[in-house]
Amino acid sequence: RQLGVEVRSELNNDRFPLIVDAKKLRGGKTRLSANKSSQFLTSLLMIAPVTQLGIEIELEGNLISKPYIDITISVMRAFGADVINEDYHSFKVYGSQTYKPRNYQIEPDASNASYFFALAAVTGGRVRLENLSLNSVQGDIHFVNILQQMGCQVISKNRAIEVVGTERLTGVDVDMSEISDTSLTLAAIAPFAEGKTTIRNIEHIRWQETDRIHAVVTELRKLGVSVTEYDDAIEIEPVSEIQPAEIDTYHDHRMAMSFSLIGIKKPGIKIKNPGCVNKTFPTFFDVLAGLDQQATYEI
Repeated sequence: RQLGVEVRSELNNDRFPLIVDAKKLRGGKTRLSANKSSQFLTSLLMIAPVTQLGIEIELEGNLISKPYIDITISVMRAFGADVINEDYHSFKVYGSQTYKPRNYQIEPDASNASYFFALAAVTGGRVRLENLSLNSVQGDIHFVNILQQMGCQVISKNRAIEVVGTERLTGVDVDMSEISDTSLTLAAIAPFAEGKTTIRNIEHIRWQETDRIHAVVTELRKLGVSVTEYDDAIEIEPVSEIQPAEIDTYHDHRMAMSFSLIGIKKPGIKIKNPGCVNKTFPTFFDVLAGLDQQATYEI
């Protein structure tokens, strides 16, 4: 509406379903809150170049998941559009630009790779992922830095990353605001570390596919893990023995993939509604089932 779009709610309550009258989007100035999801900002940035006037976006409050905005801008520039980023507080995109077609190679998904890197960590195994490097624009690639803090060996060369597990993982205290999609991965392996693990500044994951903080805490407690829940953080204590349990996944693909790591480490774990992984990784359990825990994994 700030940009002149005619949009109304069918029930007159400013909620879905919404009706948008299709007219040319001239552009202009707008203010936006992106403190719960960066996707709102991404959507405006991507359409801005093809508006007549361009769009100036001023953010209200803090921007979460900055690496995803870096990805957005990187892809836009790769296809011929430019963005002026003023320290993640405001953005300016000139109008009447043209996206240019080109060949573009998409990297492997660093978020989904985190499960296999964590698998190496929790089993003392070895995982090698091709065509991905530590220089990736994807912020979630830095999950391997956390595994390194926990005692794993990380090897990066020839456009591949290899994680070698350790006999003893060490608990960590980490700010995961920029790589929050992998916070569930860390939460799943934290009970097997020596010492407490604290995951901080992740309040925004309460508004994703489910309230991920509460979901992780609830399911870990089913397993006999001592967990403390805060508004924006989780503290996880190591546990001597995992209790068998059925894990609710809350229709959340990352809950299913993360807790499957516990099932690899300890028997008696049942993942309910495993089909929810179809959102981002339909073959996840097939790939997992095909891995030999004594081999080098090449995903």
